[in-house]
Amino acid sequence: MAKVRQDAWSHEDDLLLAETVLRHIREGSTQLNAFEEVGDKLNRTSAACGFRWNAEVRQKYESAIDLAKRQRKEKKRAMAKKSGPIRKPVMAVPSNYEVSNGDEQTSIQSEVNQTEAPSITIDMVIQFLRELKKDYYASNQSKASLEQTQKENSMLKEQVNKLEKQLEQTENEMNTMKEDYQAFIQIMERARKMTVLDDQGTIKAPTFRMDKNGNLEQVAQGSN
Repeated sequence: MAKVRQDAWSHEDDLLLAETVLRHIREGSTQLNAFEEVGDKLNRTSAACGFRWNAEVRQKYESAIDLAKRQRKEKKRAMAKKSGPIRKPVMAVPSNYEVSNGDEQTSIQSEVNQTEAPSITIDMVIQFLRELKKDYYASNQSKASLEQTQKENSMLKEQVNKLEKQLEQTENEMNTMKEDYQAFIQIMERARKMTVLDDQGTIKAPTFRMDKNGNLEQVAQGSN
């Protein structure tokens, strides 16, 4: 899996990078090995680690780097004394160096090649720019996503407000219809009562008369 980290370097990351590089210097290893080790631990590329070391961290540990170099030199001398004189391979030395004291000058040049190699390579710069470009695109995508979410949220709020107004209007209309219905019922009830009274008014009261024997008898309606 490719190593891709888009977050910023934390203080703990810088501290791990510094400790690892100093340890590799003391042990006679190269900074490149240190960058690869840190990259494996932090899931970053060795180029990104190297760029971070040279651009931000190294200047804070100049005295520690000098101390680590002295410790490495002392360690080599101690090992040389224990193992006796060892013939070292001849290494290329720049022309501005005078080859003196034989093996001692070669040892110094070896240390220079290990610790003073070109600090920033073109590969490191390219890798750093690629990661910076990924960070930029990721930031823009996050910003666009946030803006889209805010826009959708605003639209939903508007829809909710619109629905609440429609609901309030519907409730008012229902209350009006309810009042109209009650008024209609009351009108119908009054009309029914008036009809009953009219019917009762058309019925004539029975008429009675006394016969020759002195008894009351009902006179049929319509007769004279």
